[in-house]
Amino acid sequence: MTSQMKLHLMLLLVAAVMTVMEAQQFTFSSPTPTPMTQQTLQQVAATLQLYVDPLPQMPIVYGFSTEGGNPVSTNLTIGMYPTNWKFHRDLPATPVFVYGTSAETATFPGPTIIARHGIPLYVKWENHLPDLHVLPTDNTISVANSTMGGVPTVVHLHGSVHPPQSDGSAFAWFTRDYKEVGPKWTQTTYMYPNIQPAGNLWYHDHALGLTRVNLLAGLLGAYIIEKPEVDDPMDLPSGEDDDLHLIIADRSFNTDGTLYMNSTGNVPSIHPQWQPEYFGEVITVNGKAWPFLNVARRRYRFRILNASNARYLNLSLSNGLPFYVIGSDASYLAAPVETQTILLSPAELADVVIDFSNSTTPCAEILNSAPYPYPTGSATTGTLLSKVMIFHINDTKVFDNSTIPDKEVNYANVTMPEPSTTTRYIVMYEYTTPSGGVTHLYINGLRLEDPVTETPKAGATELWHVVNLTPDNHPLHVHLGMMQAINVTEIVGYQQFFDCMTQLNDAIKCNVTDHAIGKTLPIPEYEKTWKNVVKIEPHYMTSVVVAFKIVDTNQSYPFDSTAEPGYVYHCHILDHEDNAMIRPLKFLS
Repeated sequence: MTSQMKLHLMLLLVAAVMTVMEAQQFTFSSPTPTPMTQQTLQQVAATLQLYVDPLPQMPIVYGFSTEGGNPVSTNLTIGMYPTNWKFHRDLPATPVFVYGTSAETATFPGPTIIARHGIPLYVKWENHLPDLHVLPTDNTISVANSTMGGVPTVVHLHGSVHPPQSDGSAFAWFTRDYKEVGPKWTQTTYMYPNIQPAGNLWYHDHALGLTRVNLLAGLLGAYIIEKPEVDDPMDLPSGEDDDLHLIIADRSFNTDGTLYMNSTGNVPSIHPQWQPEYFGEVITVNGKAWPFLNVARRRYRFRILNASNARYLNLSLSNGLPFYVIGSDASYLAAPVETQTILLSPAELADVVIDFSNSTTPCAEILNSAPYPYPTGSATTGTLLSKVMIFHINDTKVFDNSTIPDKEVNYANVTMPEPSTTTRYIVMYEYTTPSGGVTHLYINGLRLEDPVTETPKAGATELWHVVNLTPDNHPLHVHLGMMQAINVTEIVGYQQFFDCMTQLNDAIKCNVTDHAIGKTLPIPEYEKTWKNVVKIEPHYMTSVVVAFKIVDTNQSYPFDSTAEPGYVYHCHILDHEDNAMIRPLKFLS
């Protein structure tokens, strides 16, 4: 460890002690639970019989009204409520925080909002959560900390093109009945223009330092932008029985059915509770542990979201049927891609069709083979974590007028950037103690609170070279930006480059172009469209085209993107984002 890094760690220790002393004045977290061993958590998971609960679907809320047969703008009120949720037939009901149009209708995940392209939606987000959290938190990281009781929350519509006031800034949090608000809070109602291409989004909590615990508690839901003139000609499977969400999230449970989250950090002398990744022992889909779905011998559309905090998913079907991927994140592809496997990072979406008509088996499991942490962690093969859910396939074929189209949209392909394109180097760091315990993660060696360094212009396209100096794959998410990876190149002479970067924190001065010359990895065909999340391979440089505009029309935004509180970009492993792999993004006039 260099003297500079030792000094940095010493300063971090001092800051942590000061923060702990301040945090002792008040904490909204519930009392510290009795520690659970991984073996006990695995034993609880093993008591849950596979495939006994039917796959539920979330309530649908329409984000538009109709007048004279035409869609018009509307207003919704969606609240965050405490409730008890049955994750499994044999598990006691679990206290959770969830979204709903009322306390009685709130669900895990929250209701699916279906919006119409070009029709603005206004959502008033209300916080009805109690004084105490259902999960342990950590006040030694940068965190939204209520001084009057209550759980701070704020909502981000992931993948949406919207004004900064409606982005769900980490600093725009609010507690129950807006009793206390963060320094960037300005309004109760958010406006979503729905002007981007048709596709799949999702909404979730984004409060400073609490994203990982608030999502783990259940604050997440799906959002669709429909555009009939684009959707309908493709004749994809449609209707409430044939077009379904699969929202996958891992969770661990205590013996009493409550959600488990670690109460002790991996370096508790610095962060008493925070750990670098949360991995649950149970795989849930739409809020049920290892559910089943009865399907006919026909095509189905599944909008698959990995809503896990940190777990990657490498999905396949046990009977060898392929996935036909028609979209990735919030965009359709140029044409469907047939594949046996789909790798999804946290926060990543795959829009797929599965054709059960030619199945040679009466059932098909969705399997997961991704190690954790990804890509070099523990294997899932042969464990309960290798199973996601099961399809029971009816014997009789049925009439099916849906199709897998030959072509989809003409805006999916990326144009290689011009030499004059603004280019940035984005470097991901992980900081550890001398014994190897992870203490925090930064982008470009900076925190969220440090001065902004990424200042794009609305309507512009930039080229970001993202260098990963950590052992983990990181899902990069840029608010308001649509992205495509175009090149993934290995860093050669890695240790020399790493040592230089820890000293200088400057990719150009460390001659990154002389090191990013190793082998290249292919971009999966099913990811070749405009995305909201791009996976950043460890010890590689991933070159990403970032479009700060509406990609299907090539137009700039019809709102002031330069306004406060601005936007952010971050790693979407939630434990990393909370501490503190997140940076501000401020648009220039």
